[in-house]
Amino acid sequence: MPIHRTVDVDGVSVAYRESGPADAPVLLLLHGFPTASHQFARLMDALGDAPYRLIAPDYPGFGRTVAPDGFTYTFDRLADVVEGFTDALGLDRYALYAFDFGAPVGLRLATRRPDRVTGLIVQNGNAYDEGLSDAAREFAGLTRDVPGNEERVRRLFTEEGTRFQYETGVADPSLVSPDNWTLDLHYLGLPGRADAQADLAFDYSGNFAHYPAWQAWLRDTRPPLLVVWGAGDPFFTPAGAEAYRRDVPDAEIHVFEGAGHFALETHLPTIAPLIATFLTKHL
Repeated sequence: MPIHRTVDVDGVSVAYRESGPADAPVLLLLHGFPTASHQFARLMDALGDAPYRLIAPDYPGFGRTVAPDGFTYTFDRLADVVEGFTDALGLDRYALYAFDFGAPVGLRLATRRPDRVTGLIVQNGNAYDEGLSDAAREFAGLTRDVPGNEERVRRLFTEEGTRFQYETGVADPSLVSPDNWTLDLHYLGLPGRADAQADLAFDYSGNFAHYPAWQAWLRDTRPPLLVVWGAGDPFFTPAGAEAYRRDVPDAEIHVFEGAGHFALETHLPTIAPLIATFLTKHL
């Protein structure tokens, strides 16, 4: 049964959910946009009887985490807080599950503290140029100084924009629970959240300069690596999944037709056993 707690990290009240034995190997689950740790609730239930400690925090600007006034919303700062979160919980060894925004956050952690990472699961989390769709490149190229760009970015925070991210590329959208975007919209509507998300959107292109360092870490350390990917993702193409094999030749890669950006929503019964087998083998 998951527990739900908060911990203070340099003035940020970080909310997180956790399940599994306290002394078990840790899988740190890093969520994407526009959601929060609740995106992993079904996965945590599916892995509930496995001997792993599953921990999923909400970033500043997401979910139930509360950041102080004046917090700077950049990917560097998100990684700072998650790194502080691992210190606060005494997590000196963990595998990473990196989805969407979780890739630039998690790979920053990996390059900062490479001795801590015992394995890596990537789900639609990009770290290669060829994984960017034309739409992703165009969106990442938007800058605040151009009139109209702010409005374009903020359309992603509407119901239409949020549903687009869940349903695009999905063969059977009826498999995607409306509870997902309904809860996401609640959090997006909290005071200051749209501003925070807009700041992160305009900061996203800064991640591209880190790709060579992240690829070098993968190439040098060759971590146990499982990649699961929704083929219909409108942002990150299957080429981004296959690219991981360039730096980790023995990576286990699965691309699922009929799945979109949120592949767990439609393919959890297939993906969860892959994760359980991977963790059992490598943790």
